Amino acid sequence: MDSDGRSARFSAPDPEDPLERVVVSISQYETYGPTYENDQQNDQPNDQPYAAEDPRDYVDTYRPAYETQHEVPYETHPEAATEPQLPRPLPPTIELPGAFGGRAEARRAARRQKAAERPQAVRRLVPRALVVAFLAGGTTAFVADDKAIELTVDGKPRTLHTFADDVTELLADEGVEVGAHDIVAPAPGTPLTSGDEIAVRYGRPLHLTLDGRRRTVWTTARTVDGALRELGVRAEGAYVSAPRSKRIGLEGLTLDVRTERTVTVMADGRARTVRTNAATVREAVEGAGINLRGQDTTSVPPGSFPRDGQTVTVLRITRTKEVREEPIAFGVRRTPDASLFRGTEVVEQAGQPGMRRVTYAHRTVNGVRSKPRPLDSEVVHEPRTQLVKIGTKPLPAAPADVDDLNWSALAACESGGRPGAVDPSGTYGGLYQFDTRTWQSLGGTGRPQDASAAEQTYRAKKLYVRRGASPWPHCGGRLHT
Repeated sequence: MDSDGRSARFSAPDPEDPLERVVVSISQYETYGPTYENDQQNDQPNDQPYAAEDPRDYVDTYRPAYETQHEVPYETHPEAATEPQLPRPLPPTIELPGAFGGRAEARRAARRQKAAERPQAVRRLVPRALVVAFLAGGTTAFVADDKAIELTVDGKPRTLHTFADDVTELLADEGVEVGAHDIVAPAPGTPLTSGDEIAVRYGRPLHLTLDGRRRTVWTTARTVDGALRELGVRAEGAYVSAPRSKRIGLEGLTLDVRTERTVTVMADGRARTVRTNAATVREAVEGAGINLRGQDTTSVPPGSFPRDGQTVTVLRITRTKEVREEPIAFGVRRTPDASLFRGTEVVEQAGQPGMRRVTYAHRTVNGVRSKPRPLDSEVVHEPRTQLVKIGTKPLPAAPADVDDLNWSALAACESGGRPGAVDPSGTYGGLYQFDTRTWQSLGGTGRPQDASAAEQTYRAKKLYVRRGASPWPHCGGRLHT
């Protein structure tokens, strides 16, 4: 208690705080009773301002308001209220022996005077008591609605007092905006009670390349390490492009992560299994202690991303070149000739093949030679086209008696029935073994063995008309069989 009798917890109230003013006002009314003017003057407390009196001494002094308009009105505001101005007590009664009944009569008169004064003081104190009760009830409700809440926004905690009913209203009062990727716990709309803890975690875009696959994810973690744990990424032995303690701002972060994988490398007849977080197959192969030389490569593209459990085969490659000379076939051009009988072909110009020089590449993979692949081609000399004349002249009709001879028997005897037959000396040829001079004298061109069988028979009949069977001394008798 302080020197004025007030509770120490209400000392030095804040004049700007209405709640302090209400509490102080209530405390004053709880602590002090009414003070009378004569008490202030005498600086003595009134011990019994409302002491009970003998009912027989009570005198009803109540008068209606219209009869007491001369009285000073009471100010009901706690801060503007003044102490009620009660009538000053009568001076002490001088006790005279035998006058008006002595001391007893004097005491009865004093009590009657106090009883007359008390209703007036009570009437003045009733409005003041009602104001105090109203303020006390309002203060109790005010204090009951106030809640102490711990709000943590993106890892920054603070304790505040609020009259909000739920989480949504509190966030709106505090100006905290949340989006689709943010987390609020407890959920918006949850009712609030004093002592609750509310956490708001903002979402951050993370442009993540995880084991060669790019994607954008959202995380509420504030560090790289927290984001990896939140996403369930195995960080042990992994390559991370940023320090794990690096903070992730609200604008997000670009992050490259390569987890540790198992890769088997087959090379030179041996298998090697390694754990690696390499970015390419080439790096994984080199990490296994295998060097790629010259044109060596791998069974999968060397620049591709190595997958967990993948088997990579190293291909040892050698290349050689070979030059070959190859012939070029000549072409044949046939032209019709009306001077030749139908079915006759005469080679006017013999064809001649050409030649080209071709360079081939030979590829050997792990000792196995593949099919040659042409790299370059050069023509050494061009081929010469063969020219052939084709007869279109109709065959003349032979005499009837000549047609009845056995020409097939003659041909079988002379050449075995073969139109292209040539004797060992090369002088005679064809079905009927003409020599070149005789053939040409009968109108034939070229060599007889190159003419058709029909033309050869026609020339043989013509020769028989001229000379009979004498041109065929050994087989001429077959014509008449």
